[in-house]
This record gives sequence, structure tokens and C-alpha cells, in this order.
Amino acid sequence: MSKLLGLPLLASEHGGKIDQLIIYVHIMMVVLFVGWGLFFAYTLIRFRKSRHPIADYTGVTSHTSTKLEIGVAVAEIWLLVGLSIPFWATEIATRPSRESNPLEVRVIAQQFAWNVHYPGPDGVFGRTTVALVNEQTNPLGLDPEDPHGSDDVTTINQLYLPSDRRVVVNLSTKDVIHSFSLPEFRVKQDIIPGMSIPVSFVPTMTTATMREIQKDEKRNFEIACAQLCGLGHYRMRGFVTILPEEEFQNWLDGQVQEQQEGEDDIWG
Repeated sequence: MSKLLGLPLLASEHGGKIDQLIIYVHIMMVVLFVGWGLFFAYTLIRFRKSRHPIADYTGVTSHTSTKLEIGVAVAEIWLLVGLSIPFWATEIATRPSRESNPLEVRVIAQQFAWNVHYPGPDGVFGRTTVALVNEQTNPLGLDPEDPHGSDDVTTINQLYLPSDRRVVVNLSTKDVIHSFSLPEFRVKQDIIPGMSIPVSFVPTMTTATMREIQKDEKRNFEIACAQLCGLGHYRMRGFVTILPEEEFQNWLDGQVQEQQEGEDDIWG
């Protein structure tokens, strides 16, 4: 059914529940579309002028339509109360506990790029301030005087994440409204100026596995902006690389080492 609907490859733990809801909604839409279409055709034929030349002011006395309307309402309530609200409560409204050891990362949107901020080995994000923002050397405004920021890692349009581990992406924006969209991970969240909005999910497929399935060695998971945000909206494109836990940690350690050696130092 997912292939029939043209859904993207599924690469997250919670994505199956979203696909299930999408499938049920489409089934209901098809039933309503076909049902109302057949009913409309029936009324055109059954109550045509040649058969009923004189108007009937009594009308239909059957309660079948009322029962059908109640059935549709029950189906809609089940989709909302039985599926959507429980999903929201478990996957979105509840922030992961520290005991689950989630990876926390910041993604700061701007016209027209995605800035990514990792806290480094100390697990604490360095202080940022608008006064220090420099689009060429320090786009996030990291404070060089803050000791917690010395091991932080920043990238632009490149989001690296470990597979099979809970990830919390804290979303914010430097300018207008953007929308953080990861189709394969079934993640889409509007980013509102002045707010930090967390999004949590568990990637279940590495980039290497995805490339094997798609038979394309150059293919990547992508970050799309799903909200029209200006003239350059079309080129606001980022990439997500999912690595096994050990490879991700090696990548992060390498980035920290490069920065400390001055090869990727935002202060330099």
C-alpha cells in the first residue's frame, strides 16, 4: 500500500505509524469518494424528471443517510482519538528522558541554509549571542570566551546522525518562518522565529543501506524547507548522513580534533 501511495522510503522508528494513518485516511477518502459518486449517479437516474414529473414535497423518509453520516463521524473520531492523539502523546508531546541517552543537536535555519550545532564531548552547547554573528566566520554567534563552546562542532547543510539512537533536534531560525522536512524519516516541523522547537525521532537506516536499496551510490537523505521563505527557497537544501553509532562517534571526534588543531576553527 505504501508503494501504491508513492510514499518515500521509510527510515525511522515512528514512521510506520504515520504511514498507517496516511493509509487509513486514503482508504476513507476512497470510500467516501466512490460512495458519494454512486449515490449522486443513483439520484440522477432514480429521481429523473421523466419518472417524477410532479414534485414530491414529502421527500425521503428513510434514516439510512443519518446512519451513514454517523458511521463517517465514528470513523473520523477513531482516526483522531484512536490513532492520532495516542501517537502525539507518545512520540511528540513527551520529551525523551536523559536515561535514554538521546543525542541533542541544534539546527538553526536561515535564508537559505541549515546551520547545525553539536555540543561536543562535554555534552554542553556553547553560549551564543547575536552580537557575535558573522555570516562568514561565525554564523551562529558562538562566544569564544565560553569554555563549553571550545569543543562544539558546527556544519552548514550537513547533518550527521547515528542510527538506532534517539535524536532530539532543537529547531530555531535566524530570520523568517522555515519548515524542517525529512521525508524518509517522516519528520516535518515548522520553525517559528523566537522559538526553539524540539523534534525527536530514531533513524533506523544508515545512508549506506539506503544507497544499496536505491541502487544509487550518490543518493543522500535530504533536508528540505517545506515553507516558502523567500526568493532563494528553492536552493535551501541540506543533507543527512546516517552512520552506525561507532562511525558517527569517530566522525564527531574527528571534527572536534580538526577544530582544536585550527583546521576548522571558527575563530581563526
